[in-house]
Amino acid sequence: MDLALYAPGLGYYAAGARKFGAAGDFVTAPELSPLFAACLAVQAAEVLAETGGEVLELGAGSGRLAVDLMRELARLGRPPERYAILEPSPDLRQRQQARFAAEAPEWLDRVCWLDRLPERITGLVLGNEVLDALPVHLVHWQGGQLFERGVVLAGAGAAFAWQDRPLAGSTLAEAARNLPVAAADYLSEVGLAAPALVGSLAERLVHGMLLFIDYGFPRAEYYHRDRATGTLMCHYRHRAFDDPFYLPGLVDITAHVDFTAIADAALEAGLEVPGYTSQAHFLINCGLLERLHALEPGSLGYIKHTAQVQKLIQPSEMGELFKVIAMSKGDLPAPVGFLHGDKRHTL
Repeated sequence: MDLALYAPGLGYYAAGARKFGAAGDFVTAPELSPLFAACLAVQAAEVLAETGGEVLELGAGSGRLAVDLMRELARLGRPPERYAILEPSPDLRQRQQARFAAEAPEWLDRVCWLDRLPERITGLVLGNEVLDALPVHLVHWQGGQLFERGVVLAGAGAAFAWQDRPLAGSTLAEAARNLPVAAADYLSEVGLAAPALVGSLAERLVHGMLLFIDYGFPRAEYYHRDRATGTLMCHYRHRAFDDPFYLPGLVDITAHVDFTAIADAALEAGLEVPGYTSQAHFLINCGLLERLHALEPGSLGYIKHTAQVQKLIQPSEMGELFKVIAMSKGDLPAPVGFLHGDKRHTL
């Protein structure tokens, strides 16, 4: 998964094909509606007001969220002195730079692109649909034994194929044994990279908040008996399927997020977890409906934004599957995005 997504010049996120929006493989919330960034800016402004810090966005995609967020923070009177973007893809970095130059050149002097995490972080660290793109391990629970499912070359044509091998005596084995899997034959993902990222960020966070938005579940729901084949999915030209051997390097490969693992990693690293909720609750808490109602009823803009808002908050769309989790260090007020609908008890 790591090679298929990130191999230099060949991986999905390292090569040049268009990925985001109607012409790409999927549409993320920032591309769907500018109201997403407008609501996110309310939470960001609150953190920046308390810390006087900066924004660090991980994996900024098309740059849509960064541009819209900077504009809205400026409107709120809280533009950060620096908006840093950690982007591993050279192609996406160029697209982000081009977007800022074309749509918000007045903010280019405050935006910078990083090759690695800074040693000290104060302010807001933001990751929208980042955790789901971090590599995971596939683990097969079978007959009371643990196996890791990997990839081999098989047959005369040397095609990719799955193969299990016994799993023991490793960090992965220990993590798998601690999961609530009761079924005799069960396949799922174990993500070690996402909690490790949270731990690395926690080590560097001086004062501020980590805010991640992604699709996933708390652990008890993630490893539910009925989810016996895991969540690994591929995306290509707005189609979803479960075969990662189809067009490797041209297809996005993702897995849902175990938010319990994310919260545990934060707590173990000394952070607080002041909020965990659905995307719908978070956006509504940050004023989404008030912004919609401020538009002229019946106008084309109102109708357009209403359709977009439905996709952002409806349970059958992004509203419930997508979650938002906050992890913080230092004295911060109760985050506005989690005032109602807090789901930390499910973790």
